[in-house]
Amino acid sequence: MTEKHWPIRLFEKSVLKQRKYRELTELLGNCTGLHCLDIGSDNGVISYLFRQRGGEWKSADLEADAVRSIRELVGDNVFQIDGKKTPFADNEFDRAVIVDFLEHIESDREFVEELQRILKPGGELIINVPFVKNSGLRKLRLAIGQTDEKHGHVRHGYTVESLRELLGDRFSMVAAKTYSKFFSEFVDTVLTFAIDWLKKEQQSSQKGRIVTGNDLARYQKLFKIYSLIYPIVWAIAQLDNLLFWRSGYMLIVKTQVIKPERGDRGRKQAAFSGQNN
Repeated sequence: MTEKHWPIRLFEKSVLKQRKYRELTELLGNCTGLHCLDIGSDNGVISYLFRQRGGEWKSADLEADAVRSIRELVGDNVFQIDGKKTPFADNEFDRAVIVDFLEHIESDREFVEELQRILKPGGELIINVPFVKNSGLRKLRLAIGQTDEKHGHVRHGYTVESLRELLGDRFSMVAAKTYSKFFSEFVDTVLTFAIDWLKKEQQSSQKGRIVTGNDLARYQKLFKIYSLIYPIVWAIAQLDNLLFWRSGYMLIVKTQVIKPERGDRGRKQAAFSGQNN
């Protein structure tokens, strides 16, 4: 497998990333013939997989390293943004997917306004964010240094209510659910602790610590060992199914933009003009 495919190798051994992709695509649906945007897909594998589903796609992220990684995997139409404005046109996209991004930016309300601008009337917006849970696992993470600041988060996460308030009258919420429960997240906590220990000399960025192709090459033996025990990791994660009454640690929502159709706006402007003549 060539070096540029390293994000796919990681994806195939990540229970959380695979679950996230399933949840996203379940809400995304068929993209054939649509103009779509994904923002915040980390090392690019989500962007790559979205493009296999059809439609015309563009991608964007905050950090230059993340943008470079996405571009290496998918080619062109990848942009670096600042979390406030984007380089896209009004009414450009039929669908937008925001993946683990809003918790990294101070200007989440301003960014929601920007998303409304670039989506077509009736366009759909899918948002994936951490779900606020003050659980024992969160306390453990804080105790071992896995803080919001370390992950580049400016806020712990969102609830359905806080997301609805953030979206305001710009979007209507169509569906909402949580996923990724204790066992999956505990395994991720252990793996993150190991990665942090290995990369202790590296400073976190606005998007936290991003695993790169150089990391995979540097720790190739460890990755091979992890690949051998991955079936055990996968089996532990399946225990989440026993916790059917508990909420998950990730929140995903599907919304629809609220804005007038172009024709409606034109008719309203014409009617207003007629009233003043």
